[in-house]
Amino acid sequence: MNLEGSCFHCGQAIPEGDLILKKVNEQEHSFCCHGCASVCEVIHEAGMESFYRRTPEGELLSPPPPPNKDIDFFDYDEVQSQYVTDLSDRREITLMSDAIHCAACVWLIEHTMAKEDNILLTMVNFTNKRIKIRWDNSQLKLSSIIKKLNSIGYDATPYDASASEEAYRKANRDLLYRLGFAGFAMMNVTWFSVALYTGASDDHEFKTYFYWLQLIIATATLLYSGLPFFKGAWTSIKAKTVGMDVSIALGLLTTYFYSLWVMVDASGDGYVYFNTLIDFIFLLLIGRYFEAISKNKALDSTRRLMDLQPKVARQLVDGEEHVVPVRRLMKGDKLLVKPGEQFPVDGVILSGESMANESMLTGESLEIEKTVGDRVSAGTLNVDGTLTVSVEKTLQDTQLGHIVHMVEEAQGSKAPIQSSVDKIMPWFVSVTLSLALGSFIFWFFNADLEFAVMTATAVLIITCPCAFGLATPMAVAVATGVSAKNGILVKNGTVLETLQSIQHFVFDKTGTLTKGKMKLVDYQLIPEENEKSLLLDVASIEQLSEHSLGRAIAENVRESFGLSIKGLKDVEGFKALPGKGVRGSCEGAEFQIGTAKWLTELGIELSESLQMLAQERAELAQTVIWVAKQKRLVGLLFLEDEIRPEAAELIQRLKEKGKQVTLLSGDLQVVADCVARQLGGMEVIAEVLPEDKNKVIQKLQAQGQKVAMVGDGVNDAPALVRADVGIALGSGTDVSMDSADIVLMNNELMAVDTALELSTRTLKTIKQNIISSFAYNIVMVPLAVAGTLTPLIAAITMPLSSLVVIGNAARIRSFFSQKAINKRRKGAKQWM
Repeated sequence: MNLEGSCFHCGQAIPEGDLILKKVNEQEHSFCCHGCASVCEVIHEAGMESFYRRTPEGELLSPPPPPNKDIDFFDYDEVQSQYVTDLSDRREITLMSDAIHCAACVWLIEHTMAKEDNILLTMVNFTNKRIKIRWDNSQLKLSSIIKKLNSIGYDATPYDASASEEAYRKANRDLLYRLGFAGFAMMNVTWFSVALYTGASDDHEFKTYFYWLQLIIATATLLYSGLPFFKGAWTSIKAKTVGMDVSIALGLLTTYFYSLWVMVDASGDGYVYFNTLIDFIFLLLIGRYFEAISKNKALDSTRRLMDLQPKVARQLVDGEEHVVPVRRLMKGDKLLVKPGEQFPVDGVILSGESMANESMLTGESLEIEKTVGDRVSAGTLNVDGTLTVSVEKTLQDTQLGHIVHMVEEAQGSKAPIQSSVDKIMPWFVSVTLSLALGSFIFWFFNADLEFAVMTATAVLIITCPCAFGLATPMAVAVATGVSAKNGILVKNGTVLETLQSIQHFVFDKTGTLTKGKMKLVDYQLIPEENEKSLLLDVASIEQLSEHSLGRAIAENVRESFGLSIKGLKDVEGFKALPGKGVRGSCEGAEFQIGTAKWLTELGIELSESLQMLAQERAELAQTVIWVAKQKRLVGLLFLEDEIRPEAAELIQRLKEKGKQVTLLSGDLQVVADCVARQLGGMEVIAEVLPEDKNKVIQKLQAQGQKVAMVGDGVNDAPALVRADVGIALGSGTDVSMDSADIVLMNNELMAVDTALELSTRTLKTIKQNIISSFAYNIVMVPLAVAGTLTPLIAAITMPLSSLVVIGNAARIRSFFSQKAINKRRKGAKQWM
C-alpha cells in the first residue's frame, strides 16, 4: 500500500519538489528519486512484485545512497529529519566513516573539528567507527562538516543501521581481497627465496632473474595490499600529525627501497628483503582483519538488541491482512500479532488476551499477562494468543529503539581514564619515530647499513598505539552492550568509572525500596459527607496524578465500587504540586488532597483527634493522605506499601562494601523511620520536598562525598541529575529515566549492586588493558632497538597487542553468565 506523500519503493517521505511520477505495469506511482523508480521498474520487469509485500531477509528498504558529489543533499531539513531528532538551530547527528582504524584517527578528527567555528561537540567512537557531531545549523551547513572531514581523509555519511552493516561487510570484503592477494604473493615469493637460499644466488644470472620476479610481485603487493597503510599515513601527514600508519608506511618503504638499492648495487653485497616485505604486509593485514572480527564479536550484544525489532508486520486494512515493512506504518494503524511472533511496534492492545515475554527489555523471563488496554513493546514476544494492536510508535521511536540509541551513546562516550590515554596518543608515534631514527644511527656506526635498516624497520613496525586506544572504549562498549541485554541500561560510559568510587547511596522510599504499589487499607471521613460520593470525587482527581499514591487511591476506590475509568467524574482545574499534593474541582467543589503540612499552609484547620490518629497510623508505616473540600477538612486516607523483598539484602551488601546508605523521602519522619528499621537501619531524611532532595544531594557533595541517587518518580528527577550517578528503576516515569545515568529495565533493586560490581569489573579490565599495552611496549621496543627482533617477528607481535586488549574486554560478557550470576547470588546469601 502506497502512503500519500511517501515513495512507493522505499516508503520514505518525498521532499517538496522532488516528486517523480512513473508508470509501472500501467499504474502510476510516486517516487522520491530516479534511483527508486528505476529499481522498482526492474523488480516488476523480473516478475518479483511480491518484493513489496515482504522485506527480503529482514532488510529495510532504502533508496540508493546519494553520491559524494551531492553532499549538499544533506543540507535539506527533509533529509536531515531521517538522522536528526531535533531540527532546531543546535543539531546533533551521528556520522559513520570506515576510514577510522586507529586511536590516532580519533585524535585527528576530534582536534581538527574542534578548531572549526560553530561545531559545538565532536566525539569519535573508535569501536564502531562513528562520529557524533553537534553544530549550530544556522551558521554552518552539514555539507560543510562532511566536506571538512573529507578534506582530512575521512569519507563520512550520516549513520544508518542498515548502511552501517553494509559498510562493515564492504570494508571486511575489501580487507579480505587485499589479504588474499598478499597471501598469494607471499606463497610465490617464498619459492623464489627458497631457490636463492639453496644455491641459485651463486649464479649471477639466476639471482638477477629471481630478484626481478620478487621486485615485480613486491611492488604489486605494496601498491595494492599495502594501500590502506599509505592512505592512512598520507592523511596524517596532510593534517600535520603522525599516526600509527606513518610508522608502518615508513617501515614498508624503508625495506622496499633498501632491497631495491641492494638489487641495483653493482658491488652485489647485501640481501634483498622483498619476501620479508610481503610477509609482514600479509601479517599486518591478517592482524587488522582479526582485530575487526574480534571487535565485531565483542559488540554483538548491542547488534543483537538492534536485530530484535521485526522489520515487517501484519497490517489490518478493512479486515484484510497485509504484510508490510514496519517503516510504512503510521500511528493508529491496526496490526495483527499471532502467537509466537514478536511485537513489531510499541502499541496498545485493542482485542485479545495473551501472555508476553519481555525478557529482551527487562532481562527477566517471567511472562506477563496482556489484555485489552495494556501496552506492548516492540521486540517482545507474544506467547499464546492472537492480538490486535494499535500502533503508537515505530522503529527508533519505540522503547527498544530508545534503548539502542542510549547504548550507542554510552559506547561512544569517554570515561575520565580515557582522557588521560588520549593525551598520550599525539606523542606516542613521535617517540616511535625518534627511537627508530636513533636505532638506525647507532647501528649504522656500530654494525652495517643492512642491520641498521632492519632494526629501524622492526622498531617502526613493533610499536602500535592501537592497544592504548582500544583499552577503554572496547571495555566500555562490551560492558554497556551486555548489561543492556540483561536489563541494566548504562547511558554513559563515564558512569562505569564513577560508580565504583561512589561513597554514599541515597534511596527514595516509595517505588524504590518499596514496591510502589500502595494500597488503600483504611479511611476516616467526617460524618457529614456521603462516603461513596466523596471517595469517587477523590479518585476522580487522583486518577490524573502521576504519583504512585494518587494512582493507588484511584485504582483501589474504583475496584471497591466495581467501576471503570469511564465511571469516574469529570475534573476541572487539576494541578499537581510535587511533594505537597494535588488540587482540582469535582461538580463545582474544590478539593485539596495531600500532606498535613500543605493543608496547614493553605490555612485549613486540622482537628487534634485526627492528628493523633494520623500519628498512630504513621508509626505503623502507613502513609496518611489528608483530604479537604472547599478548604474544610473532610477526611483521612491510610495507605500501606509493601517493602521489596530484596531491599534489605541490597542495603546489607552495600554496608558490607563500606558504603553509606540514606533513605530520602517526602513521607513523615515516623513512617520513614519505620521502613528504615525494617531494612536493618540506615540514616533517614524525611518530609522533604523535591527541591529539598536536590539540596540534600548537593550538601552531601559539598562535604566531599561522591553520591549515587536511586529513585523512580518525577519528584526524584532533580536529585537524579544532581547526583554523581543517578539510578532509576524501569518501572518509573519517563522523566526519571531520562534524568538518570543508569536505568534498571529489569526493575530489580538488587541490580544496583550488580551495576556496582559491573563497574568494578569494567574498570579492572580497563586497567588490565592499559597495563598490558604498556608491558608490551616496555618489553618489545627495547628488544627491537637492540636488534634482536626482525621486522617479520615485529609484524607478528604488533597486532597481537590489540587482540589481547580486545579479547580481555570481551571477557566482560562472562559477567552475566549463569555461573557468574549463581556465584554472586551465593555470595549474597552468606550474610543472611
